[in-house]
Amino acid sequence: MKKASELFDNLKLTNQQKNIINIAGKIGREKLAPRAAKIDREAINPMNNYDDLRECGIHRMCVPERFEGLGHNFATYMMVSSELGRHCGATALSFNMHASTTLWIGDMVDKLDLEKEQKQEMENLRRNHYRKIVDDGALYAQTFSEGNTAAAGKKPFSTTAKKVDGGWILNGRKIFASLSGAATHYGILCTEEKPELSALDTMYFAVPTNSQGFSITGEWDPMGMRGTVSRNLHLKDVFVSDNAQLMPRGTYYLAAKFIPHMFLTLSATYVGIAQAAYDFTVQYLRGEIDGTQGSKSRQHPAKQFAVAEMFYKLEQIRALFIRSIQEFTVNPDKSVRMRAYASQFTSMEGAVEICRLAIRTCGGRSMLKSFPLERMYRDARCGSLMFPWTAEECLNRLGRESLYEKGETDD
Repeated sequence: MKKASELFDNLKLTNQQKNIINIAGKIGREKLAPRAAKIDREAINPMNNYDDLRECGIHRMCVPERFEGLGHNFATYMMVSSELGRHCGATALSFNMHASTTLWIGDMVDKLDLEKEQKQEMENLRRNHYRKIVDDGALYAQTFSEGNTAAAGKKPFSTTAKKVDGGWILNGRKIFASLSGAATHYGILCTEEKPELSALDTMYFAVPTNSQGFSITGEWDPMGMRGTVSRNLHLKDVFVSDNAQLMPRGTYYLAAKFIPHMFLTLSATYVGIAQAAYDFTVQYLRGEIDGTQGSKSRQHPAKQFAVAEMFYKLEQIRALFIRSIQEFTVNPDKSVRMRAYASQFTSMEGAVEICRLAIRTCGGRSMLKSFPLERMYRDARCGSLMFPWTAEECLNRLGRESLYEKGETDD
């Protein structure tokens, strides 16, 4: 198996980037992978994995250095996330909610068209939250979903925030909230309560898990990504202080509109799963995995053709993924934005295809739960369903933006 950073050897990585990617690989092999089956079987939060990510520094890797973080950028995080996904998809996907939060409130927000006072408020807010992460090991969930595209700024959230003295009162419900029961704070997107709700009035708060009126409900027994523990959140007259804001008033709407690559972060996990399925297949056919019967099956042309097909499909996924994460910018042009949609779709759907080929190539024994491949397949199936960039939404955006220029209609 290649060293983690060698998977990106076509990039000119700094020593700091290579180091954090290789740390992710080591943690993944030695800690995450051995625990993955139990986490999946019992559908439990991988608490020990989160502790390991705290200890090795990945927990604060995207916190700016001036706040005592490691100061890594979007592209580096995406490479680290794909490496975590290579060893435990559920850990990578759920931890992404925390890491994405640290990116959302990072310095990239200052490149938006904000007033001087908003930038200063943003700096004060991020200082408050980064301090909790660095000093207390706080784990932030990113609980956006209400079963629609509101997170992408397309419509107002039904969860509301009402301004009161010293803070806000939140009411509403979130679904598929990963890190349920594990997070110390839940990032809640909601709409400021006004006579007419508008996406322009989106608010973003960090709600402590012990807040009065906050509760977690619902069973969690899904097909795949079982260790994300994505249950339902209920907020009934939950009070949060003004400094619980993760962004100032009106900022999230601009961020969702002008930093679309932030919705690409989910795809890194699935790039990792695709890589893992390919790695497993090669090792299985070579007889390098305990419980396999030697390497004679690799002599068959059908097996060789199948592995070849897996390889070129994986390279297609990785090529688009690497280009997209390198193009990360605020207010990207049309071609960059469309490649991000294409990368998301290709990663999500491609991971399923590679896992399918892996099972077909390795044969029936590979479906036993004593091997990780059947878990990879179940986990991969979940990607295309995740809002706001589901597979259908990606295709919809690609088709629309290919055929229409900005502001163009058929009227």
